[in-house]
Amino acid sequence: MTKVLVTGGTGFIAQHCIVALLNAGYDVKTTLRSLKRKDEVIASLRAGGVEPGARLEFAVADLMADDGWAEAAADCEYAFHGASPTPAGDQVAEDDWVRPAVEGNLRLLRAARDAGMKRVVLTSAFGAVGAGHRKSIGRPFVETDWSDLDGLIAPYQKSKTLAELASWEFIAREGRGLELASINPTMVLGPALGDYSHSIRTIKQMLDGQPGCPKINTCIVDVRDVADLHLLAMTDPKAAGERFLATSGHSMWMVDIARLLKDRLGPVANKVSTRELPNLLVRTIAMANPSMKGIVPLLGVRLDASGEKAQQMLGWSPRSPEDAILASAESLVRLGVIGGGST
Repeated sequence: MTKVLVTGGTGFIAQHCIVALLNAGYDVKTTLRSLKRKDEVIASLRAGGVEPGARLEFAVADLMADDGWAEAAADCEYAFHGASPTPAGDQVAEDDWVRPAVEGNLRLLRAARDAGMKRVVLTSAFGAVGAGHRKSIGRPFVETDWSDLDGLIAPYQKSKTLAELASWEFIAREGRGLELASINPTMVLGPALGDYSHSIRTIKQMLDGQPGCPKINTCIVDVRDVADLHLLAMTDPKAAGERFLATSGHSMWMVDIARLLKDRLGPVANKVSTRELPNLLVRTIAMANPSMKGIVPLLGVRLDASGEKAQQMLGWSPRSPEDAILASAESLVRLGVIGGGST
């Protein structure tokens, strides 16, 4: 059986990738920083409908250290790499985001090359494509676009951009035949299996009754379709050396997402506010709340993106953004994490 390494097995996208790989007949090895979370990962995979059994193994490796990566990469033909260290706290320096992301990518790529892997599929982000631009570019973003590092760009988005650029440079200079494809998802929603992502937390906050919606625009993709695109990019010869935006349909404003929840979920969405917050109010709040500073450059900016390349080149067929939004909300209900007062 072909074995695939998936880094960061506790991650939202990573777990759906593992489910998709196991369902497709592959064996999987996944990395954790500590085996203490092994049972948690297995429980999440079972929630995704698979019993991993002996077809899943675990390796201990930390993206900030060299130890363990050679063993993790051994006997794997491919790798999905989406793990990226996230610094704690709101006051960390920009380099605390950038350096771990860049060094983590390079550690994985060196290990994959030295192990003789065929291809790495890198989980990058729309943050490496459409961030830092001061206004709408007047068309959907495509794979030839890169984020403007000289613009107003949040540390996370800058880290994803520099980490992906470093990965392509490594392949060109030191890859020695190792192939690379990158997946650049927009806002990733869909069913949570256990722990949920920052994007799904946005849906939870709406259901919990946050007082309104900032004027933020985003494209959306279902996590199950992101996983499917990873598999296509892993196996299709045409995908080597290519970037693929993972996005579906039209962009949506946050207030449109709130309205969809309100219209389609019944009593579960009783607390959802469909009020759009004035930009001035959001900027004022962000001055006192560092966690909101990253959204200020995005206020009022359309961020349309095209998933046409993946659909035409690889035959990818994603769900609608509405389906992804509702699947997120329904999974939160199943997990019992919707705040008090929901019914």
